[in-house]
Amino acid sequence: MTLTSGDLEKAAAESYVPLAVTYRSDVLESVHHGAVVALNEDGSVAFSYGDPLVGIFPRSSTKPLQAHAMLLAGLDLPDELLALVCASHDGRAIHLDGVRRILALVGLDESALANTPDFPLDDEQLQDALRDGACATSLQQNCSGKHAGMLATCITAGWAHDASYLSEPHPLQQVITSGIPALTQDAVLGIGVDGCGAPAHVMSLIGLARSLRNMATGAAGDEGLRIHRAMTSFPEMVGGPNRDVTLLMKGVPGLMAKDGAEGVFVAALSDGRAVALKIADGANRPRPPLMQAALRTLGVDISAVRSDAFSSIILGHGKAVGEVRIVGELARLSGVS
Repeated sequence: MTLTSGDLEKAAAESYVPLAVTYRSDVLESVHHGAVVALNEDGSVAFSYGDPLVGIFPRSSTKPLQAHAMLLAGLDLPDELLALVCASHDGRAIHLDGVRRILALVGLDESALANTPDFPLDDEQLQDALRDGACATSLQQNCSGKHAGMLATCITAGWAHDASYLSEPHPLQQVITSGIPALTQDAVLGIGVDGCGAPAHVMSLIGLARSLRNMATGAAGDEGLRIHRAMTSFPEMVGGPNRDVTLLMKGVPGLMAKDGAEGVFVAALSDGRAVALKIADGANRPRPPLMQAALRTLGVDISAVRSDAFSSIILGHGKAVGEVRIVGELARLSGVS
């Protein structure tokens, strides 16, 4: 089944509910609609707000699923570099050097990368790059770890490793697409083009939650467990030292988490509990407090997570003048508001 634009518009109208609000100077400024679903240890739905079956582009939250297919196709990397394949990295030296290491293992260099050139994701790294007179490059772009993994997989499997590795008909992308339903326990609902140039899959929100749950619990085989181990052992490779995704994994032992563009976030524990969320309009500022509320309601101990991983401060003239607050039943159940 492929979702049409009309299907997605109908889903947007029916599937998202108010989950958070933004206050500026004690006045309501914005209302954020979204959907969130949480799974119990046995995989059943613990709670959901909005439609858990809504079809979404998980964007970069799909990277662990793509990495799973790469492992099945023969990719073999140490955990630190496998975590980078799953990353939307900051563009720090540790990330760029890691990408070069992945490529060097199969006799390639950064010129082989076909992802969209960009500057580092992290603001400080961006300012450093501009100060040094750097240009946008594929290496700096936050998906370069994934693309290095894709190229290494192509070399290992004997597939073409020119820019065609990004096309849907390429064997690599066929393997990725065909492997997603086993992870999500659901169909691929459509395929678009991601910001980095790779195919971007559409799946249900609950399917995204199931996919990381299946990796964390071992239901997705040794490959899934390897990805869980890599991401939880090297969380700074997955994001950066001040990113919510990294702080969450550092603060909750055994929790694998992945952020995605346009307000997507997914997390799962090896005991089977999992959460996936999508902010309807793609705004990222409700995402951290919403994940905090969902994890707390699910009974996950987040007491050791650095507090700024969940804060979403509204600035006025460089100073805090407001915040994003969770609303509705989820706010009441979680104690987050």
